[in-house]
Amino acid sequence: MMLNQAGIVRSTAQRNEKPWTRKEFREQLIAVGRNSYHDKHPFHVAMHEGILSKEQIKGWVANRYYYQKCVPIKDAVIMSKLPSREFRREWIQRIIDHDGNQEEQGGIEAWVKLGEAVGLSREEILREEHVVPAVRFSVDAYVTFAREKPWIEAVASSLTELFSPLLISERIKILERLYPWIDSSGLGYFRNRLTQAPRDTDFALKVVLDYCQTREEQQRAVDALQFKCDVLWAQLDGIEKAYPN
Repeated sequence: MMLNQAGIVRSTAQRNEKPWTRKEFREQLIAVGRNSYHDKHPFHVAMHEGILSKEQIKGWVANRYYYQKCVPIKDAVIMSKLPSREFRREWIQRIIDHDGNQEEQGGIEAWVKLGEAVGLSREEILREEHVVPAVRFSVDAYVTFAREKPWIEAVASSLTELFSPLLISERIKILERLYPWIDSSGLGYFRNRLTQAPRDTDFALKVVLDYCQTREEQQRAVDALQFKCDVLWAQLDGIEKAYPN
């Protein structure tokens, strides 16, 4: 047994397995999103068909706040494990995007404004009074995953952003057209992610493709991405149950 530069323990037999080519590896990652990304969840499908009630939309926004709140915590954990200052310089922008700085309020505040745009009060969002156990459990599991797994697997789990720009672009149009009661000024979070997500993904994908050189390492990265898709899916399971039609 030995540790590779990504911090993954692998055996001699595993090192001798034939890895996927870079193109094949990328396609394996893309396939996870094609099969498992949460845009296929019935709750998401209903949202994009315009058939969710106001209470369901409000429930989704209120619960998703807990995820948004924990994203920079997850990213701080990952950053603390990255092997170089060059990587950390790239990754820290994710934290700033969500937490904000002196010039910009950040994504968490933008999500609170979305909550206000759908009729929630700032206080009830920040108190997390609508967050259901399944959402809290799945998001906490994601932070734990980032803390306990090798850094390259934690980075790989973030690659759901490969699939988000198209979904977000569609979501903006759908919310404006099918849910006109939502104040469009509250959609700033989604507009910001149209540029932030591709930037983040370009870096993370290159790192994963570069550092996962054996089939075992590549498969672990694919599994990490599947885990993240499961986290997003589990959140919607909990929300759907809490806010039925």
